[in-house]
Amino acid sequence: MVPTRLLGKTGERISILGFGTAAAGTRLNLKEAVRLYEEALNLGVTYFDTAPEFAGYGKAQKQLGYLLRERRKEVFLVTKCWEPKGEDALKLLQQNLRELQTDYADLVFVHSVGADKMDPKVVFGRRGCYAALMKAKANGLTKYVGYSGHNRQGRFVDALKNFKVDVLLNAVNFVDQHTYNFEQEVWPLANKKQVGLIAMKVFGGENKKKRGGLSHSMIPQRFHEMAFRYALSQPGIASAAIGMATRAELHQNIKWAKNFKPITSREAAKIREMGKEFAKNWGPHFGPIV
Repeated sequence: MVPTRLLGKTGERISILGFGTAAAGTRLNLKEAVRLYEEALNLGVTYFDTAPEFAGYGKAQKQLGYLLRERRKEVFLVTKCWEPKGEDALKLLQQNLRELQTDYADLVFVHSVGADKMDPKVVFGRRGCYAALMKAKANGLTKYVGYSGHNRQGRFVDALKNFKVDVLLNAVNFVDQHTYNFEQEVWPLANKKQVGLIAMKVFGGENKKKRGGLSHSMIPQRFHEMAFRYALSQPGIASAAIGMATRAELHQNIKWAKNFKPITSREAAKIREMGKEFAKNWGPHFGPIV
């Protein structure tokens, strides 16, 4: 089975490999997707990360709903609300839960906090997304509330300082440590507050120029195991959520999870230099830094 770790102060144990469902949701039909989700769950992957179709996840939520009908209690279910206003965020959460065929999520993210549309004054205002999701938590629609995003690290620092939160989901890989660097700029404060940490975009995100390869692979495939180890070697991290659309990807990632060893200082130095070279070509590919 896939090893587990504690998710911050929540007390929940989740698989160190998380299933990011965007790739399956956009590439697989219902039968194929459900079969892949079932196989992952049978092999010990418990953390399933999804979102609505307009956020780029295709039919993932509806597909996952067919698994959850039978096995809801075995899954740590994560969805997202990408709406700055509270009223819209609550409507979206209710729609998400309908698609997922469940009456609660384990974790809901205020999604893409660094995006232009997610103005912090609105998101964290009295009638914003954050307040609405905290109310949803109080009403049992979700157990936990988190922030997710890929850029504008300062917004996360401000939010951590001023508002309660259970979990962060950020883009963390050995290339983007030179551009966004959530692992140094945001996560140390999160660790002090015992906020749970999840990495996404571990392989750099999808390479739009190279369709049909691995589901999320801006980082060349030969460096994927090192990228996986880099993410899971960060202090306080519980899981790495990785997009998977084939059995080969699933089994490869499970193998790496079972055989995980923290990166050595020598390896860290080596991939830091390698990442610096990649970062020159990538630039701020997830959007503005500030």
